[in-house]
Amino acid sequence: MTNRQTKSRIDWVSSSCRLLAEIEREFSRTRPFENLTIGTGIHLEPKTAVLLCTLKSGGARVVATGNLNSTQPETVDYLLSHDIEVIAEQTIDQSVHDLSLNQIIAEKPDLLLDNGGDLFACYAENPYPNFLGGTEETTSGRMRLQPMRDELIKPILVINDSPIKQFAENRHAVGQSIFESYMRLTNRSTNGKRVTVFGYGACGRGVAANFRNANSVVSVVDVDPVTTLEAHLDGFRTPERRDAIRDADVIITETGAFNVVTADDLPDFKDGVLLINGGHFPTEIAVSDLAESASVIQRELFEEQGIETLRLDDGRSVHIICDGHMANLAGPRPLGNSIESMDLGFALQARCLEYIARGKATEADCVVPVPASIDADIANAYLALNR
Repeated sequence: MTNRQTKSRIDWVSSSCRLLAEIEREFSRTRPFENLTIGTGIHLEPKTAVLLCTLKSGGARVVATGNLNSTQPETVDYLLSHDIEVIAEQTIDQSVHDLSLNQIIAEKPDLLLDNGGDLFACYAENPYPNFLGGTEETTSGRMRLQPMRDELIKPILVINDSPIKQFAENRHAVGQSIFESYMRLTNRSTNGKRVTVFGYGACGRGVAANFRNANSVVSVVDVDPVTTLEAHLDGFRTPERRDAIRDADVIITETGAFNVVTADDLPDFKDGVLLINGGHFPTEIAVSDLAESASVIQRELFEEQGIETLRLDDGRSVHIICDGHMANLAGPRPLGNSIESMDLGFALQARCLEYIARGKATEADCVVPVPASIDADIANAYLALNR
């Protein structure tokens, strides 16, 4: 009789991360992080678990925390069972999150793997001599860290500035996962819906394309006129901001900026509009500003779907998805980006940390893109496995 085994979601993800599996086997031999501590602040979900175990195989002591509203308890349990130290809990309380960040920095990690610049900001406030540098995952983090370069003065490689990360994860995978999250959380059709996407960077391009491919009428709003022209020539509608809001059944923010949608927009919302954020920080949609507006007479929470509905005094309703947090990593059964895209992105993370640990980066490499040689190595490795 065939032996049938029950496996977890993390087992499925791990078996599908083929690049990281090869790197883990190599790191087990070469031990690039021997006697080093790596502090991490990144979404704690199954794909991240594979990355952190890969770093541990390279000899690192890994101390990990998460991001707001994306820490998955089963991932924490898995990491703890694999001797990775975790200081994190599922929370939307910024003060609780800040405490966990400071606890990571108190361990004086030699390397940091950050997502949004939180850990690097903590390090800048409390520097210590053994710090070698690290990696930043996001555009939001890069925007935050660039003005701090004179304080940091260490190699910090920005994963999001890799062309591989831009097209594989941001354009393709974020576009797919935000679309999937809309379908999973709302169970509503996309056909004929009028969708407004704020931001036409790589993530916004992917989101706009996926909704257009699903027969939505898509408008794009961007503060950069050149980028807006690109969206226009790509075939998207590019109305003025207020017109784009008035027209929208669904509004999606993908900008990396603060207060993109606020209570000032309430008069222009269509009845029943859905507000969705795909940016890293839960500040693109000013949720408190909207919910505490004088025109809101009732708040209804559909907890099972992660949707809050604001009832307005004129009879209209506004639906906010996942309290303005990243929709693809919040709410019921969050899946995040596709495994293959994160395998690529996390392979970049592993190789960049190795690059710094081996002393190949200098202080001049502070908040700069991934070296082109690493991009080429990752591309060749992925093609060798998937051609």
